This record gives sequence, C-alpha cells and structure tokens, in this order.
Amino acid sequence: MDDLKSKTEWIKSKAFELGFSLFGCSKASRLDEEAERLKEWLGLDCHGKMGYMENHFEKRVDPRKLVEGTQSVISLGYNYYNPSKQKDATAPKISMYAYGRDYHKVVKKKLKKLCDAIAKEFGEFKHRNFVDSAPILERDWAKKSGIGWVGKHTLVINPKMGSYFFLAEILVDFEMEYSKPIKDYCGTCTKCIDACPTDAIDEKGYLMDGSKCISYLTIELKDEALPESFKGKMENWAYGCDICQDVCPWNRFSTEHNEADFLPQKDLLEMTKEDWENMDETTFDSLFYNSAVKRTGYSGLKRNVGFLS
Repeated sequence: MDDLKSKTEWIKSKAFELGFSLFGCSKASRLDEEAERLKEWLGLDCHGKMGYMENHFEKRVDPRKLVEGTQSVISLGYNYYNPSKQKDATAPKISMYAYGRDYHKVVKKKLKKLCDAIAKEFGEFKHRNFVDSAPILERDWAKKSGIGWVGKHTLVINPKMGSYFFLAEILVDFEMEYSKPIKDYCGTCTKCIDACPTDAIDEKGYLMDGSKCISYLTIELKDEALPESFKGKMENWAYGCDICQDVCPWNRFSTEHNEADFLPQKDLLEMTKEDWENMDETTFDSLFYNSAVKRTGYSGLKRNVGFLS
C-alpha cells in the first residue's frame, strides 16, 4: 500500500509541476448508476442533434472496454480562468475557454509529458489520454475521484477554485491509491437555474437539456439557421456561453490561470460590435487559426452573430 501511495503522490506532484491544478484517481469499473442516467438523458432527447452521444454506449460507461487492461482512471483539472473582458460591452461574446489556443492541443501536450515522465520513473505502461475527445464520462470520473462535485448546472465544481477548468483523463494499466468523492455543496442555491435565458437547466437542477443550451446552439448545432424560438434569448453569445458559471457563487474563488497559451489576443478583446458583424473569412482565420472557435467555422460564427442582431 505504501508503494501505491508513493507512486500516486509522485504522479500528482509531477502533474502539478506541469501546470495541472486538480488531481484525483479512481478504480476503473463500469459506472452502472451513471449509465442509467445517460440512458434517461438520451431518451429525453436532451442531446439534440449530437448523434455521437448515442454511439459506443458501453465504452462510454466502462473505460475497460474503451482501453483493454485499464485498471485506474486519473482525472485532472487545468485552470483557464481569465478575468480579461472584451472592451465593447455590446459586441458578440465568446466563452472564456475559447480566448486562447485550442485547449485540446495545449492540455493534450501536457498529458503526454506527464505520461513520458511516469514511464521514465516507473517503467513503460499501457495508457491513453483524453481531453474532451472520446466517449468517456469525464465529469462522472472527476466526481468519483474527488476533484469536485457535479453542480446543478451539470459542470464540475471544486470548492477551492470554482468551475473554470478543463477536465482531462489518463487511463492506465496499474493500480493507484484511490481518492474519494467529496460532498455536494450546491445546497439550496438556484442561481444557475434562474439565470439561464433558455431554460436549459431543469428546475430542480442536475439535468441539462443540451438542445436548449446556448453552447450547443452556437457550437454543436450545424443547421444553416438557428431555431427562431431562441431569438432574443441568446444574451449576445456568439460562441459558447458562461452564464451559469458567471453567476455561480463558488467562482468567487477562481484565480487567474498561468498558461500563456490561453491568453487572449489583444485584437480579439478590442473588436467592436461592428467588427464582429463585418468580419470576413480572412479576419476569422487570423483571429481563430489556433482556437477552439475553428470548430464552428466561419459560416457558423457568421450565422451566430447574425442571429444576435
């Protein structure tokens, strides 16, 4: 047991050295309770047109089927909180996480460095890394590992740093000293539920109708036009949405990140409403060439901006 503890502590220390803010680990198993909740969520069509959420169900709920030989799931959090704001308060807004370089690339590189360090210290091992990029219930594993609890807005909240962090996982073929879940501290608070302009969060919380979420509408939905039923409800969000996080009391503990790759371009913060509305494809490519915003594409962003006017 001491060997497991020391190995786990070494990996945790190395993860923090590489810039991760949160660390936890869990024994790999099938998430039976979570599997039933996922079935219910899919049955309610809360995934909208995200058909991929229906794929690879057993792999999604059991990491041992995703990567054969997996014994442990390492869950990590990487801070992206940035207090910088766009200068024109009337300009279309993008989520804070998309200000800088695409987080998939940044965090994935950190995970590779961590795995290389583990192999060097303890010998080669079988593993696979994920950053919001595969059928794995990352929020449930984060909860199970004690990184935080899943709040009423369905995002993971850590009591010391709020919710502005990316989740990442490493599936490994060795045992570790496993951490324990922490208490849910949402209590009677309903700020996120009350603030959501599209009523995407169930009145009791803990259930998100993805098809009503502004992030889904502006990123995942690929239709040529956004549904007219959401006209006037977008609160100027052109890519993603931070409303439920902005109002969450736990985010008063958020501190600015230390990742240079996540710093926003000055040109982006200085764009006026008119700049957004008149953006051409060359400007789009220049501003977002290495950003997660590329996911929606030029035509998608123009669709979103046009819907706001």
